[in-house]
Amino acid sequence: MTSAAAIRRSLRTYYAPGRAVALDIFHARFLGPGELGFDVGAHVGDRTASFRRVGARAVAVEPQPRLVRLLRLFFGRDPGVVRIAALVGAEPGEAVLRINTANPTVATASAEFVAAAEGAAGWEGQVWDAALPLPVTTLDALAAAHGRPDFVKIDVEGYEAVALSGLTVAPRSLSFEFTTIQRAVAATCLHRLHLLGYRAFNACLGEEMVFAHDAPLDAVAMAAWIAALPHEANSGDIYASLEPARLIR
Repeated sequence: MTSAAAIRRSLRTYYAPGRAVALDIFHARFLGPGELGFDVGAHVGDRTASFRRVGARAVAVEPQPRLVRLLRLFFGRDPGVVRIAALVGAEPGEAVLRINTANPTVATASAEFVAAAEGAAGWEGQVWDAALPLPVTTLDALAAAHGRPDFVKIDVEGYEAVALSGLTVAPRSLSFEFTTIQRAVAATCLHRLHLLGYRAFNACLGEEMVFAHDAPLDAVAMAAWIAALPHEANSGDIYASLEPARLIR
């Protein structure tokens, strides 16, 4: 599959009819009019678009050049969206982005993620066939430049713990993606968030916009839940908030 065809597939998936409504209802628990959301790993911009529909401003961070151009097409005239063409990491500098041309949703700056996917059930046929050196910024630097966010979404394919290590001031709420091929990364993220002051966590599996737990868990219980998931669960998102009521199903 060509890169263009893969991006068209992502557009069909992430802008599927009815999905916008579910995204907006879910995001409204974290963001409101005039507030600020960071979409780290913006991909085709469906989360950024949802932030805007609920009235929030957005900082959309995406390193892949083809997707950078797509985001410029979608949001280039929107003063409420700031687009950043960079990776997010532990400190400013440069890192190598490994690109999967046939599946750009799994582009990653983590060599460990690529190694974990090799031979794993459900990841057959995935090939990272291109590599680009790209600039790296940090969550702290983004906050200093664009304002302290009220919500941060991080989806960077195994680089989540590195991205979180560049955050020293906790936003009100935050999410990060996890995978069952790298459960230790999720455990590291949970530990980091605990150190930042978060005590309440919930989760969504896959692309679901429904919490897996009726009430929030603490970091230890959430790590145990991730450890017990079957491999086939594949991925999901962990949500953390300084206001636990936002995490009740």
